[in-house]
Amino acid sequence: MAEQFGYFLSAFAPVFGDGNFLLIALAVLLGLVVGAIPGLTGTMALALLINFTYGLSQNAAVGFMLGCYVGAVSGGLFSAIMLNIPGTPNAAATALDGYPLAQQGKGGKALFGGVVASCSGTIVSCIIMMIATPFISSIALKFGKWELFLLALFGIMICGNLSVDSTPLKGWIGGFLGFFCAMIGVDSIYNGPRFIFVDGLTSGVTLIPALIGMFGIAEVLTVLQDKTPVEINRSMGTIFPDKEEFKEIMKPVPRSTLIGCGIGAIPGAGEDIAAWLSYSVGKSSSKMKEKFGKGSFEGLSCSETANNACIAGAMIPMLTLAIPGSTQAAMFLAALNLHGIQPGPMLTFNSPNFMYIVGITIIFAALVMLVLAFVLVKPMVFILQMNRKILMPIIVALTVAGAYASRSTVFDIKLMLVFGLIGFLLRKFGIPLAPVTLGLILGGTADTSFRMALTQGGGSIIPLLSRWMGDILIVVVLYTFISGARKTVRETRAQLKAGKEAQQASE
Repeated sequence: MAEQFGYFLSAFAPVFGDGNFLLIALAVLLGLVVGAIPGLTGTMALALLINFTYGLSQNAAVGFMLGCYVGAVSGGLFSAIMLNIPGTPNAAATALDGYPLAQQGKGGKALFGGVVASCSGTIVSCIIMMIATPFISSIALKFGKWELFLLALFGIMICGNLSVDSTPLKGWIGGFLGFFCAMIGVDSIYNGPRFIFVDGLTSGVTLIPALIGMFGIAEVLTVLQDKTPVEINRSMGTIFPDKEEFKEIMKPVPRSTLIGCGIGAIPGAGEDIAAWLSYSVGKSSSKMKEKFGKGSFEGLSCSETANNACIAGAMIPMLTLAIPGSTQAAMFLAALNLHGIQPGPMLTFNSPNFMYIVGITIIFAALVMLVLAFVLVKPMVFILQMNRKILMPIIVALTVAGAYASRSTVFDIKLMLVFGLIGFLLRKFGIPLAPVTLGLILGGTADTSFRMALTQGGGSIIPLLSRWMGDILIVVVLYTFISGARKTVRETRAQLKAGKEAQQASE
């Protein structure tokens, strides 16, 4: 315990030293602005702003990306409340009660409630993260190559099951598409070429250009299709709620924080699932459930607390197992790899205070977000009115710069454009991008771990089945697959039935 406390104290210098705290504040501001603009997701914010980390020191880069992460997740509430258009997908549940409150002249109070709930959920979940991570890391150290392969496979299985707007089958298709892309390049064990269609793919698919393409270019193409004019509700009223309203805001914070942190720790789940689950649980357990959807501060708090608590929750599997809990965490993982930091079971030995650096940075970013959000309430309304015809060319320029900066090659720009088109087409077919991202990140680990595990087993998986931890993971993967397959069959039958009924009605 004394040793851990020493690591905790040693984490303050990297966070606040060398002016890093000012960089974190700037990152939070940029994240808030990007997150508030409809159509620009938190993942896209990280994809765009990762450009600024090139040339930064390791500690400064970590602080900048985490500040951007916190700001982007929180920024979505501005447009959700004032426009009824979620700035980010995780703010969709926020709009259910935030916009009705704004229509009632309580937009200022709704913004205050959302920001306070966001800050509270972030801080409490960070405390949970710093307590839980060393324990989980000690378990992760017992994982062999066989267990790492099964864990990577589980990440794709669970991600398919948790896809909100698509069947598990589409989630799995996306995941294994990412797996395939991760196989491209020279084999890391025997140096054999695999799926190398052009010379530039010899070293494989570069992660950062691919992610920038999927979440940057694809987002631009999607947004440009939306020609609906945006109307701004300028009436905000007073910012500070009364005593009863403040009680409503704070009441669901403990429960929603636990939900958000737990969902965040599940690979691929993400902030939007945490927000919707928390909102659903809050509505079912509330004594004033009739107000939900009509302007409830409690419902607003349920959503905003959970989606921000998910940030620290997503750090738990990422730091201990190198498996991101969300697409935003995946982008952060890419930034860490870019700066020579390798999360995983050995992180607690190589950098024992890094987990505390992450926790303290997120807490500080949440407090900065709390201050900035109040200062930016009125200016943000004008930012939301920015013409998209001006905004989108700027974003495209940033994506090109980000892709080129990763290795300073023109091929990476071409790779980004290809993945941008792929991401756009996948969205058209309803295939979620989160499993694709996980597949890209976990594919290399799964491939290498599986073949090394086979080598340890003499070319057979039979000896590997005697490992109790691996057996548990096999059961979990099979259960996840079976439950997902059943869900796919049920939804397919329901769609076919609805189609037949519609055809009969038209006849």
